[in-house]
Amino acid sequence: MAELTLVEAVNRALARAMQDDPAVIVFGEDVGRDGGVFRATEGLVERFGAERVLDTPVAEAAIAGIAIGMAAHGLRPVAEIQFDGFMYSTLDQMANHASRLRNRTRGRLSCPMVLRAPFGGGIHAPEHHSESPEAMFAHIPGLRVVIPSSPARAYGLLLAAIRDPDPVVFLEPKRSYRALREEVADDGVALALDTCFTLREGSDLTLVSWGAMLGETLAAADALAAQGVSAEVIDVATLKPLDADTITASVARTGRAVIVHEAPLSGGFGAEIAARLAERCLFELRAPVLRVAGYDTVMPLAKLEQHYMPSRERILEAVHEVMRYP
Repeated sequence: MAELTLVEAVNRALARAMQDDPAVIVFGEDVGRDGGVFRATEGLVERFGAERVLDTPVAEAAIAGIAIGMAAHGLRPVAEIQFDGFMYSTLDQMANHASRLRNRTRGRLSCPMVLRAPFGGGIHAPEHHSESPEAMFAHIPGLRVVIPSSPARAYGLLLAAIRDPDPVVFLEPKRSYRALREEVADDGVALALDTCFTLREGSDLTLVSWGAMLGETLAAADALAAQGVSAEVIDVATLKPLDADTITASVARTGRAVIVHEAPLSGGFGAEIAARLAERCLFELRAPVLRVAGYDTVMPLAKLEQHYMPSRERILEAVHEVMRYP
């Protein structure tokens, strides 16, 4: 079993999906000859040929539209958007066509496509290269939104997304691409979508996060353990549809919750989780549900980037606040 980085796990999952199903087509800007900006598609064109690994013009709306057309005619396209901030151009296609195709045709057609993109900050990238648009896509009925946080979950969730009969937005935390290695079996086994993963069990509070922010969240849980505070850590993984049962069951036991995400606070997906907890756990809550998030501004450039992103210290401050309540 090989130890892989997250981006290597993405590459292995794409190769496995293409090997197992000739209907899987990979395309996007520079994904063929160059192997993608982050090398997520490296080696695929040599292995599967230029008819299945296609370089496209710089035209994100067209990339999404072509994927919808392919999916409607029996293929399983995996379209890459080179950076998260360029996904806004795909909204017309994803909201008006991909998400509605099954409903519009009364089930005659489906749209088994994946729209992949590296997302989030932390790599000192220029403007439009460090966005966190997950809440925007999660608000569109008919779209799945999946965010892996580790190599093994990237492999299994991407396979599941490619095999899903409906459109999936698959956001890969670029800060985590090469941040850690993990043993990943290239066995073609998919992980379940629409399911949260409990990464650590605890009894005093629940920490909820996704993507690269799991790094800081787990680091905060380690620091809390040294202080005698037992934190349960949940990786949301699939934001839409949300596995609210796992989160609410945890918070019903612990009585406290802190939600951590990199996207701006207002309208962030953490607000949806907090609302679910208010609806379903009101009488079990022992403290207000707090959110630790990015600020309501654009992601700053490199010199201020680390001041914007939630840190272990900010998470600990929020935890200490909820722990003040008896």
